[in-house]
Amino acid sequence: MSTEPAPLPVLAFTQGDPAGVGPEILLALLTPAPQATAGGERPVGVLRTAEGSAYLPLLVAERAALEVLRPVLPGAPWHRLAFLDAAPDRSALSALAARGRLAVLDPVGAARTVEPGHSRAADAAGAMAALDAGIDLASRRVADALVTAPVSKGSIARHHLPGFVGHTDYLAAACGLERYGRDYLMAFLAPGMRVALLSSHLPLRRALDAVGPGAIGEALDCLHRHVAGRIAVAGFNPHAGENGLLGDEDQALVAPAVAAARDRGIDAHGPESADSLFARLRRGEFDWVLALYHDQGLIAVKTAAFGLATNWTLGLPWLRTSVDHGTAFPIAGQGKADAAPLRAVVQTTLDLLEQRTKPGPRPSTSSGLVGE
Repeated sequence: MSTEPAPLPVLAFTQGDPAGVGPEILLALLTPAPQATAGGERPVGVLRTAEGSAYLPLLVAERAALEVLRPVLPGAPWHRLAFLDAAPDRSALSALAARGRLAVLDPVGAARTVEPGHSRAADAAGAMAALDAGIDLASRRVADALVTAPVSKGSIARHHLPGFVGHTDYLAAACGLERYGRDYLMAFLAPGMRVALLSSHLPLRRALDAVGPGAIGEALDCLHRHVAGRIAVAGFNPHAGENGLLGDEDQALVAPAVAAARDRGIDAHGPESADSLFARLRRGEFDWVLALYHDQGLIAVKTAAFGLATNWTLGLPWLRTSVDHGTAFPIAGQGKADAAPLRAVVQTTLDLLEQRTKPGPRPSTSSGLVGE
């Protein structure tokens, strides 16, 4: 008895800052290697990862941001881009794919000039328009996941939205999560590395002031709800305070939160000395590390796996991922941007989507990536 194949997942990609490398890596993603389209069992408007996973792409990008790249990316599939005036539904995307077309939704729709490497007010507005359109696509389930290219936090805060500090908090607010306590986290997935951050983009002094039993407890609850496994909490001070010799914050702030979490049934450990903790994570002693501030976690992740790490906003009602690098303004528009990190993110995103659809109990992160 024949069965209908499962519908392909739809990934919506936002352009990031139009003057950064986001549009360039998105166009490179749309230019698969010849072997990726071999076989003929899928329409050429469907993309495949190097591992063979197929998906439907939907770019949310300004025509102006893409067109400025024609001189430096002559091999991009310009003839296959289908610019849309309104957000498509899934059937429209499938129909375009069957004709070999690649859907592009222009979130601005205005003719303008983009100058790669120089983010202006219109670029900040375009970045946010694309992000808002992507949120709408994911919220309406037109897209199964939202994959965001890098934005310039400084440009957006200066030109468009004062106080903007990044995707994570903006997405959480858009989904209403901030009304219900801290049930979202910035997390990073890479080979041998699963790291969540207690706070994301805060000045270090403020980030350290924000460390406390309540915040750590909320973060551990969030991790426990959305992923499974052993969670190690990094120490506040060198050597996790060395029993008070190097500061009492670990015993006063971190240890009580870990003990309370264990009482709630969470497999939490710590405070653990941060200088060796990430090596222990890579050896498999823990499944996740909760870092107490941005650089405590991300220096380790980006040193061990830069270009291979996926930024995952844990806790959203739909899946959002991103690359682990920034706008790279100095090389934008020159055809030098490497799309390999984005391709790694795409495969991780598809793995997370597959885990979400598997029946049965939620698997442990020790055996693979898991979704919520």
